[in-house]
Amino acid sequence: MELRLRRLTRNNAAPPAKPFVVVDFEGQAQTIVASCPRAAVAGIGPGMTLAQARAIEPMLAVAKANPNDDARALDRLAVWFLRFSPLVAPDQPKGIWIDATGVAHLFGGEEAMLAKIITRLQRDNLTAHVAMADTPGAAWACARYGQEGVTPRGEIPKALAPLPISGLRLSKPVVESLGRVGLRTIGDLLRIPRATIPQRFGKDVMRRLDQALGRAPEPINPVLPPSAKRQSISFAQPIATREGLEHAVTMLSERLCADLDKFQEGARRLDLLFQRVDSHMEAIRIGTAKPTRDAKHLAKMLIEKLDTVDPGFGIESAALTAWATELLAPKQINVLADVEVDQRDLAQLNDRLANRHGVGSVYRVAPVESDMPERAVVRVNPTQEITGTWTNGAARPIRLFVHPELVEVTAMLPDHPPIMFRWRDRLHRVKHADGPERIRGEWWRAADDLAEVRDYYKVENEQGERYWLYRDNRLTSGNTYRWYLHGVFA
Repeated sequence: MELRLRRLTRNNAAPPAKPFVVVDFEGQAQTIVASCPRAAVAGIGPGMTLAQARAIEPMLAVAKANPNDDARALDRLAVWFLRFSPLVAPDQPKGIWIDATGVAHLFGGEEAMLAKIITRLQRDNLTAHVAMADTPGAAWACARYGQEGVTPRGEIPKALAPLPISGLRLSKPVVESLGRVGLRTIGDLLRIPRATIPQRFGKDVMRRLDQALGRAPEPINPVLPPSAKRQSISFAQPIATREGLEHAVTMLSERLCADLDKFQEGARRLDLLFQRVDSHMEAIRIGTAKPTRDAKHLAKMLIEKLDTVDPGFGIESAALTAWATELLAPKQINVLADVEVDQRDLAQLNDRLANRHGVGSVYRVAPVESDMPERAVVRVNPTQEITGTWTNGAARPIRLFVHPELVEVTAMLPDHPPIMFRWRDRLHRVKHADGPERIRGEWWRAADDLAEVRDYYKVENEQGERYWLYRDNRLTSGNTYRWYLHGVFA
């Protein structure tokens, strides 16, 4: 559902039980600018007059367009998108820019990032056309007129060529004038000499084309959450040296932490933005496991990521924003023990590792009440306190597979331990075996789970390597048992 329709539904301005549309005045006529899915199925869509729509659906509900409320709703949605990137800006009336430079890997890559964006919007009953490209102009054109998804690097001309001229964000009169001379696609415009374009069609056409192709810069003005804490600095002369950038980061960290201290808050997520002399923005994002206002710790994490910043011909300003904060009251340190200091150091170590290798790369495991080994542990934040207790029982392997792997096993008798097994195209001859340890499915789960009975064996091969195998006691169609490798001991 379109954002303005979703806003009206939430505000009860349009009854969800009936098909409804949003109308605006164009002269003396009321023209539809948005229609709900039920109205669209009936053949009612933008550009149609209200009289035509009522002829199709007499019970149509109507809501009047409110551009100011729509613009504020889009601004709020842009702030929400800051969880994906530090550089986000609304593109009125119904678009949002997201600069994914340097942050896509945090979500598993560009394709995975787009999939997460679409999924989060669908949870709120919002539809979107999402595209990613090397330039904002190319992404805008592909999202509205071309192929959604990720445009491969270096293939912008190929992706833009079949798209209509309106994909360059030109005014309607300019698009019509280009169409009258036979230029209907961006590919048509690319085939004519560049020098003739400004003379015949104006500088705006050349500017938009160069922005889409990456030949001209197109900065965006990022949004800032109302509650965010921000410190900025401008330089008398553009700086480009590593020493200059480190000094700026240290100064901004100290100022921001002093500001956080006034409000008794600690930062959880911070964005550092550098504005170059060519108006291009370079961004760094870091997060913390716990709220902190330790200026040295924050500066150290930011400085570690300065290698990702391209200063170009120089950076003229920098800004550090803590847009996600939490309360952090002063805490008395026990001067007779080092426990508090150790906990603080552990949190800082976690922050550095997580920001260097990814948020999901650092974790600890916590016990879960379950008999099945794969469900008996769960990953949690390294700084999270563990409230459960580990079950005192048989030893478990240090490495447990999420999905047990099927192996070929040879045993003297069906209910005997294995004497050899083949795993990943390698034959293992068993020297010692201990077991079985019987584990049954949990009765409060599905019937299939309850029927599962496993017999686990700890085995050691001739090379001294130890493995954890189990036999699934449910017979297959061939009256045989399946064996699985579930873990590897240290």
